Amino acid sequence: MSSASWSTEGLERLRRSLAGYVEQGERPGLVSLVARGDEVHVDALGVLGFGDARPMRRDTIFRIASLTKPVVAAAALILVQEGRLALDEPIDRLLPELAERRVLRRLDGPLDDTVPARRPILVRHLLTLTMGMGAIMQRGRFPLSEALSERGLFVPFRMPTQASADEWLASLGQLPLMDQPGEVWRYDTSLTVLGALLERATGQQLHDLLRERLFEPLGMTDTGFFVPKEQLARLPVAYQRTPASGALDVWDPSGEHSFFARRPGFAGAHGGLVSTADDLLAFARLLLAGGRVRGRQVIAEALVAQMQSEQVPEDVKSRSLFVPGFWEHQGWGYGLSIRHGAQPGEPRGCGWFGGYGTCAYWDRESGVTAILLSQRLVEGPSASQIYTDFFDGAYAAAGL
Repeated sequence: MSSASWSTEGLERLRRSLAGYVEQGERPGLVSLVARGDEVHVDALGVLGFGDARPMRRDTIFRIASLTKPVVAAAALILVQEGRLALDEPIDRLLPELAERRVLRRLDGPLDDTVPARRPILVRHLLTLTMGMGAIMQRGRFPLSEALSERGLFVPFRMPTQASADEWLASLGQLPLMDQPGEVWRYDTSLTVLGALLERATGQQLHDLLRERLFEPLGMTDTGFFVPKEQLARLPVAYQRTPASGALDVWDPSGEHSFFARRPGFAGAHGGLVSTADDLLAFARLLLAGGRVRGRQVIAEALVAQMQSEQVPEDVKSRSLFVPGFWEHQGWGYGLSIRHGAQPGEPRGCGWFGGYGTCAYWDRESGVTAILLSQRLVEGPSASQIYTDFFDGAYAAAGL
């Protein structure tokens, strides 16, 4: 791991590049963090909302969306290490609602046109998004997708509103799978199911489990599934562009009226966490260090290595549609992306993006961690230009 210092000129160019997005009104503000070893550089630019005088700060609390996935995956590996779960065990023991699944004969077929599942859903399938349920990234009418939406089981960008994991699972268990378990990668229901599995395995709500096993050992004091009342002023406004008008409209407000101002009954393990740049750096450092923090082995090094290595076979990738070209330069480990090679404008190492306007990647080869946090929802499956500029600038400043 390199210990070379950052370029002062490169960091300033990165700052100017990101500031341009704020000055142009592309988003009200953002926080960026780049780090290597003990050297950390943070820029907090803009304000918490359009027309809001409160400045963005290093400790601003962001809705991190799908950056939740690697955090929950790491917690699952702790339970594997403790013997509460096994990667290749069926989930039937703890989630009988999802035992003896049936699978649609055709993806666009009626819900009663099914065949028996050829195998049970395994814990590994949840970590690798291959349980046989998730987003359908193609055009057409799909009755199962409609049923998921009508039941509130899969609503884009939204977190579960069910009172408990039991309620959510009972509803999901009434529906067939889209694919045979282990045969297709689909975003992102598997991680929501994983959250329910962790609750059943421990008898704890996911918020409490993560706090005890991860957040307290790592000092992630501002991470959780809701923002405490006394900290709500640190939560920015989240925006979504309205296609018809082009305006950035409020999607979720700051303060007490935010969805994230209340503890959920069933936490969205696929995307419901809030966090800060420094908390996410602490998590990245845990994985860069092979699961070790302050002399304590929080996650077994071998499990961390598996998490950050390719876990989706090539034949599964060939059947798995997502963003065009998605599999060309990346794969999937446990709850995160694995980048292959150093492509211009692309992240390096391991990490992921969040649909509310966040990203975090860490690279064991160079030691560089790059985190960008904002609150403008993505408008499509392809990354916007701000991320290209961020990763280009960050790695250039690191001399890469």
